[in-house]
Amino acid sequence: MSTSPKSDSVKLSPMIRRRTAKDISARKGGEPIVSLTAYITPMAARLDEYCDFILVGDSVGMVLYGMDSTLGVTLDMMITHGRAVMRGAKRALVVIDMPFGSYEESKEVAFHNAARLLSETGAGAVKLEGGKEMAETVKFLVDRGIPVLGHVGLMPQSVNTYGGYGAHGRTEEEWQPIIDDAKAIAEAGAFATVLEGVAEPLAQAVTEAVSNPIIGIGASNKCDGQILVTEDMLGLFSFNPKFVKRYAEIAVDINEAVANYAKDVRSREFPAEEHTYKMKK
Repeated sequence: MSTSPKSDSVKLSPMIRRRTAKDISARKGGEPIVSLTAYITPMAARLDEYCDFILVGDSVGMVLYGMDSTLGVTLDMMITHGRAVMRGAKRALVVIDMPFGSYEESKEVAFHNAARLLSETGAGAVKLEGGKEMAETVKFLVDRGIPVLGHVGLMPQSVNTYGGYGAHGRTEEEWQPIIDDAKAIAEAGAFATVLEGVAEPLAQAVTEAVSNPIIGIGASNKCDGQILVTEDMLGLFSFNPKFVKRYAEIAVDINEAVANYAKDVRSREFPAEEHTYKMKK
């Protein structure tokens, strides 16, 4: 089956310049940075006009493949989806998650895999999870020309260690290690850092403590920007995390559309005459 290009597809001037990691870094304390996730070309094309950067997240494992966590996502999967997103995004910086197991072994292994992600997709940066323990790796990558987006606070790739996805920093005793992690990643050269699942006062403290932009997800509007999983904010799934505001209910629209399609097929109302090819005269 195939579909023809839509007449309302995004048309860009050849003079449009893609945003870079340096552009995002320069936004510290300025206009809030907008980001969402994408894994496929048409979604990336729709987000491109509005997002400063698009993350090809390892959340693809849960969103598209029905996995229970992100841990089963592979480097090859990230490369495939990274290529797809690059075909759709022309303005936004595209960042690709380094999946679990692709960077923890050593900084040399991390460089090899990060280089693959960028060279085989054309994306502009990679993201990896971890605080002080990953600072040396972040510096190693940045020193060799690979822009890095950090990720501290709740880190989904460490779900088995945490024992779940609960928020962090809800007591002041938990604050300092997260602040120290964010500082270490910023000092190592990360152009920005995602801060996930922390109490609002801690989010503000982290944002004020570091020199690079902090991108919040479940971390309040005190951060320098925000990111969400696109399918969450569009209402594709019945479960809605506390930190997600739904801007649409596409699951309802999909259900209604499919139900109407099934009804029309069974009643032979579809395909109608206008959907049918005629003989040539």
